[in-house]
Order: sequence, then structure tokens, then C-alpha cells
Amino acid sequence: MTAPFRVRCIDHVTLVVKDLEASRRFYVDLIGMDEVPRPAFSFPGLWFRAGDTLIHLIGEHEDSGPGGYPDQVTRSNTRQHHVAFAVESAAEVAEILKQREIPLVSDLKARPDGAAQVFAFDPDGHIIEFCSE
Repeated sequence: MTAPFRVRCIDHVTLVVKDLEASRRFYVDLIGMDEVPRPAFSFPGLWFRAGDTLIHLIGEHEDSGPGGYPDQVTRSNTRQHHVAFAVESAAEVAEILKQREIPLVSDLKARPDGAAQVFAFDPDGHIIEFCSE
């Protein structure tokens, strides 16, 4: 069977957050994404870019979903909803996250294919993976 259409790539990932400034510090100051212009939506938010990767943040408000994840999800493990970023060295990222006291979901480990990965929480409890070859 032939698919009726084909996806070219992920355009963006959207996360609902409680504190836009705390998220800006995480995504820009800590992990080095660039803040980019955002259309004049009627609700609060920020957009960030790294290469072709876009993250759209929506500030929690009366018409949005809740910011972050409920406790029962964030107490789980790395086998759930998460966003993964490719980095030069997951080992270096793991050390930086620890130095900055960023909560880890899972410390540095090797995947079965040999890639290195570390998982951390952003300020709203979204699970963020950093991986390297």
C-alpha cells in the first residue's frame, strides 16, 4: 500500500509551560537555542531554534493545557513522552547538567547501538534527552 502523502520532517514541537522566563533560561541560556520571532498570537509564548529544530512554548493560560506533566508521569522513566536533542557530547552535557543542579531523569548511559544519552527535566518537568554518537 502506498501512503497518500509523506511527511518531510518535524516542523516543531510545542510544550505548554508555567513560567516562560524559566523556560527561556533553560532553552537559551543553558542549552544554547536561539530565540526567534513569534507571530502575534493572542496567547503568551516563545519560539526557539537550533538548526532546523523549532520548539514552540505556550505559556499556560485559561485556554491551554496544563504546563508540564503530572507527578505520576515525571516520576516514571525515560520510556515515555520526551524530546531528544543531538549534541556533540552527551557525557559533557551530563556533567554540565549535574554542575548546574538540573534534575536528571537518567544519568549518562549507552544505548544498545552505542550512542550515549542523558535525560533531564526542563523547568516544567518535560523530559529532554541529549544524545551523541
